[in-house]
Amino acid sequence: MDTKYIQTLELPKILDRLAAYCAFSGGSSLARALTPTMDLNEATRRQQETTEARKLLSLKADVSIGGARDVRHYASDAVIGAVLLPIEILEIKNTLIAGRALKRTLSKLGDQFPRLAFIANGIDECPGVIESISKTIDERGEVMSSASEKLASIRIELKRVHDRLMTKLQSIITSSQYSPMMQEALITERDGRYVIPLKAEFKGKLRGVVHDQSSSGATLFLEPLATVDLNNEWRSLQLQEREEIRRILTELCKLIAEQALGIKHTVEALADLDLAFAKAKYADELKATEPLLKEIPNPKSPTSNAHQHPGSVIKLRGARHPLLDPATVVPIDFLLDDQTYVVLITGPNTGGKTVSLKTVGLLALMSQCGLHIPAQSGSEISIFEGVYADIGDEQSIEQSLSTFSSHISNIIQILKTANRKSLVLLDELGAGTDPTEGSALARALLSYLLDIGATTVGTTHYPELKVYAHTTPGVINASVEFDLETLAPTYRLTIGLPGRSNAFAIATRLGLDNSIIHDAQQLMPVSDLEAEKLLDEIHRQHDLAHKERALAEAVRVDALALEAQLTRKLEMIEDERLKILESARAEAQREVEGIKEEAKELRRKLQHAASSVKAIKEVEAAVDGITEEIESKSPSTSSFKSVPSIDGKKRPIRLGDQVYLSTLHTEGTVMSLTSSEAEVQIGRMRVRAKLDDLQTIEEKKLEVLNPKSQLPTSNFHAERPISNPRPSPGLEIDIRGQTVEEGLLNLERYLDSAYLAQLPWVRIIHGKGTGKLRQAVRDFLRASDIVISHENGAENEGGDGVTVARLAIA
Repeated sequence: MDTKYIQTLELPKILDRLAAYCAFSGGSSLARALTPTMDLNEATRRQQETTEARKLLSLKADVSIGGARDVRHYASDAVIGAVLLPIEILEIKNTLIAGRALKRTLSKLGDQFPRLAFIANGIDECPGVIESISKTIDERGEVMSSASEKLASIRIELKRVHDRLMTKLQSIITSSQYSPMMQEALITERDGRYVIPLKAEFKGKLRGVVHDQSSSGATLFLEPLATVDLNNEWRSLQLQEREEIRRILTELCKLIAEQALGIKHTVEALADLDLAFAKAKYADELKATEPLLKEIPNPKSPTSNAHQHPGSVIKLRGARHPLLDPATVVPIDFLLDDQTYVVLITGPNTGGKTVSLKTVGLLALMSQCGLHIPAQSGSEISIFEGVYADIGDEQSIEQSLSTFSSHISNIIQILKTANRKSLVLLDELGAGTDPTEGSALARALLSYLLDIGATTVGTTHYPELKVYAHTTPGVINASVEFDLETLAPTYRLTIGLPGRSNAFAIATRLGLDNSIIHDAQQLMPVSDLEAEKLLDEIHRQHDLAHKERALAEAVRVDALALEAQLTRKLEMIEDERLKILESARAEAQREVEGIKEEAKELRRKLQHAASSVKAIKEVEAAVDGITEEIESKSPSTSSFKSVPSIDGKKRPIRLGDQVYLSTLHTEGTVMSLTSSEAEVQIGRMRVRAKLDDLQTIEEKKLEVLNPKSQLPTSNFHAERPISNPRPSPGLEIDIRGQTVEEGLLNLERYLDSAYLAQLPWVRIIHGKGTGKLRQAVRDFLRASDIVISHENGAENEGGDGVTVARLAIA
């Protein structure tokens, strides 16, 4: 696609804005180099990447490429034997870590985000590189003493000599003999050697080597002879340290050179993902949507008839120019039917004709670049092999071309390559010359483009072209509106109606003498005046219909808002009802517990008073009374709690029911229902369960009290053994703050209990911290025979600070 027309439609400005959302130079370079594709499959793939990235960032806002950098040139330098700086090597490590983390994240989400997972699969983890760098260079970019035994030994000796040197110099500057000779009681450095500031008048009083003097000459920087050997030793050890560091870095660079290709692949994959994330963020800023892309079919026969529709589609609803202020830009609907592929826009200057033209062209280019477009959902556009634009005054003073000549030169170039799979945008057709000749030339150009089947959008002021568009199949009029009350354009585009001249109306509003306007109207052909009146009436009826549609849309929006408000109120009422029920249950339970405690106390007194028959009878009577009170106040018989139906059929589960979940051997509260499933609140968690796995607490209690009613009439034990799980230890264990040994010991005991209780899964809360406990827990789970799999907790469960383990069935 010709870059000249891409520049004309300002796509590079869009790509610059896109590049600003990239996280590193690799992604921003790809963004600025993005070009429209003419292949439908490639354009669809690009759009899918943007859509997946938007969805991923909406679900996991913390996903990013981390601290990645474009380190490909570092890898290339290592290949040719260069020794990289520690900070450069550290950037390679951080880039590989970012790539590894992103690859593992997207691999887990491959079913949801197949395109992004495919790109991430190109990331090479470069085995051994990260570990080797981590053992050699710390996070400050300094080579660690542990990198080699020799370096550690040199640094120990270096510190010892340095301390001796400092002690010796300190003793000199603080001694009673030499302290009066010092300009200041400090130790400084010159040319890599430690010196002391001696007053110039005491030169020769203290023997040593002068390395420098102050600008005034009053101070000499002297290395005392007593410290020369120590300084020499210190400098020698520094050189040994430097040489050992260089040797270590050389070995590290050899490893990087071996993995250079993998490092380059990683950076390229990260750049592709960075571009996808940038497209997603830019789309969110524009409030853009994914367009439906259509392919222009090949003609059924090479000798197709003239004026045959090429099969192109442009249906842009609520389209906005992405470079205009979103707070003020007026959306346009650019919708072409199945018979139309040439549009002629008329209307006043500064009315928005050129903006409409650019909007269509720019959104076509953005779609083919894989960018979402600022238009309503459901907008459709074809993939064009070429997008051509002659917009604005592009005359060249150097070439001595007039405005008309410039336009004609551009159009000639367009006509040489345009075909039925092209989108042609022509601004001010036939302008810059005699109106009669310009109008005729414009009609001829449109007829030529119509014959070759090119999808065309043009703007003009010539009234003859309105008639041409009205009478020619495949061509349609369009107009931008003008508000006569404010004498300002509205920038709204209307497909199907030509624009009005409004010259007489504008002149009247501005105060031109009525007699002059009357004389001008008399000079106009009667047919033209009648056409203008008819057009005015059509526009008036169109405006009324537009207002009615807007009013209907506002009513619809209000109705939807009211529906949402009522739904929220119903939800609040339901929540309040559940809270009241829960409060009543809790109050009844507290009363029952209190009565039970009284009964226990009375029974204890009964035992102590066994020698007194009278006391025994009194206590027995009191116990009987309390027992009756327990039966009357028990929550199981309270009016707010339903019981199983008398006919023995299982009562349907309802919202707010206290239920027993057989798969987890625990109780919870029903929070929502579908025809086959329920969402059950268990402590701080919500789980989904099949209705067949749920029993109301009343049914469970009846089953416990009357187990025979739950058994078949014969041979039950012989036909189906009853599982007898141990008591549940709970669905989670918290080992934060424990040492690795303590945590693993408690975890082992907990998993054994959970396995015997037949829990399907458990949550282990270990926190994030340094990651040692988390790694130990996951290594333990990986080696355990009763653990099927494990994964990170969800974002609302604690993320990396929690591990969810799925257990085998006991």
